[in-house]
Amino acid sequence: MTMAEQQIATSVLVIGTGGGGLRAAIELAERGVEVLALGKRPRNDAHTSLAAGGINAALATMDPEDTWQQHAADTLQESYLLANPDTVRIVAEGAAQGIADLERYGMPFAREADGRISQRFFGAHTYRRAAFAGDYTGLEIQRTLVNRAVQLGVPILDNVYVTRILVRDNTVFGAYGFDLDTGKRYVIHADSVILAAGGHTRIWRRTSSRRDENTGDSFRLAVTAGGRIRDPELVQFHPSGLIEPENAAGTLVSEAARGEGGQLKNALGERFMARYDAERMELSTRDRVALAAYTEIKEGRGTPKGGVWLDVSHLPRETIMQRLPRVYQTLLELQMLDITQQPIEIAPTAHYSMGGVWVRAEDHSTGVDGLYALGEAASGLHGANRLGGNSLIELLVFGRIVGEEAAKYSVNRESQQRSAEVVGEARAEVDGLLASDGPENVRALQRALRDTLTARAGVVRDEAGLLAGIEELEAIEERTAQVGVHPDIAGFQDLAHAFDLKSSALSARATLDAALERRESRGCHNRSDYPDLDESLQVNLVWSGPGQITRERIPAIPADIRALMRDEISTEGKLVE
Repeated sequence: MTMAEQQIATSVLVIGTGGGGLRAAIELAERGVEVLALGKRPRNDAHTSLAAGGINAALATMDPEDTWQQHAADTLQESYLLANPDTVRIVAEGAAQGIADLERYGMPFAREADGRISQRFFGAHTYRRAAFAGDYTGLEIQRTLVNRAVQLGVPILDNVYVTRILVRDNTVFGAYGFDLDTGKRYVIHADSVILAAGGHTRIWRRTSSRRDENTGDSFRLAVTAGGRIRDPELVQFHPSGLIEPENAAGTLVSEAARGEGGQLKNALGERFMARYDAERMELSTRDRVALAAYTEIKEGRGTPKGGVWLDVSHLPRETIMQRLPRVYQTLLELQMLDITQQPIEIAPTAHYSMGGVWVRAEDHSTGVDGLYALGEAASGLHGANRLGGNSLIELLVFGRIVGEEAAKYSVNRESQQRSAEVVGEARAEVDGLLASDGPENVRALQRALRDTLTARAGVVRDEAGLLAGIEELEAIEERTAQVGVHPDIAGFQDLAHAFDLKSSALSARATLDAALERRESRGCHNRSDYPDLDESLQVNLVWSGPGQITRERIPAIPADIRALMRDEISTEGKLVE
């Protein structure tokens, strides 16, 4: 017998309680629209809280010449022309308002002596435009947004796993899910649903995400609702992830460590960035630094454990304690390593999904009526390389816009078309998994999937590897039909992992298909069999199911912004083989 279901009705449902979801919920509450936010993690521990270095806005507090147009130009430049110029303009132009909103909610930004918000450099920015709070900016933003949501009385449900968005006739009417502790089921009816449940970087072995986040939930929820995925192959590998301990492999060392003067060295003690970007050195773009580290390791100049060194020990101790307190603390805790004395062993780590759910630039609607997506779940801003600090500001800008759009959509609804049949399908999916008692272990299959993606679609890819990856994935999916799911007294994590696996398999297939189709090297996407950039592939790839990819034209860049972009993007020092 199915466990009792709790029925909840709200005007707008927000799935995901990180920065994007909370900012949208706050907007709705401030407009007097009923909203419910839920997440599978505790609200204070959403992935946003891990973001370290800063949040971008051309405030011009440090460099008066900076403008939002220059911010837009830098973003488009570094996207290798795959970002949508309309999305970029909206974020760059709305960034100052995003920062002002945070200030209004009480965010403690670092400030100069005269009270101006302080700003720091990040790789590939023309000017200093990353506002910050130490090196725990994301944590402070998350706290600030949670506090504001609580002030406004926004109901937030923690530990609720959404298994399906409910749709009838291409129109959303709610979502289905269960409580991770008790297994209690929820049927939530809503006029509109905002999907802010993160990306898919957990499908790689070494990743900056923690165990049960970024498993591709947004991708599966959107696709099963009738949405599509854009540019899933464009994944940012952050240059500096820890190698050990194994259970924390991939944990980030903030880019702030390089921003403050950290040096990268290979096993021979050479500052190897001189070979790849002599001008910008360690402050080059993430894709170049990651590829440089990957190349050094691959060519035999890596450390015995398969990494390179990041050294800040030459910096004054005071600088490290003031500017990099979190890096200092993390290394002490995880490795008993004192970064004021010793270098840190790092390697590239899967860090950010630059692609995501297909959305319209102006309102982040998905083509499914009443369904919106934002943040890492969505696509359009980053193209083939994300600028550090752009992901956080995107949450603030589009959180506000999507909240406003979902409010208008809900207010203008004349009725809500529900369907007992659709709810029945969602219920049957959970019942079916709970009843499954096969020999396959969900965790082992997740590990197999991550091994496949790491071997076949890592920093460098090729045709043979990608085709092998698709075959391996199909074999894993067949085994997935034979899993055993066994909830226990400690809760329903096992059931959640089974859904995570479904999401990861779908995300992995989208990634492999699109990586196969993109026969060029551009930004984060390196094909050793196609080392050059192909002009004809300056398009977005839109995936709607296994093997189904269409090419989408990207709007033209406005002349005033185009004029601020540097000359052609050089690929020198960029390629591996």
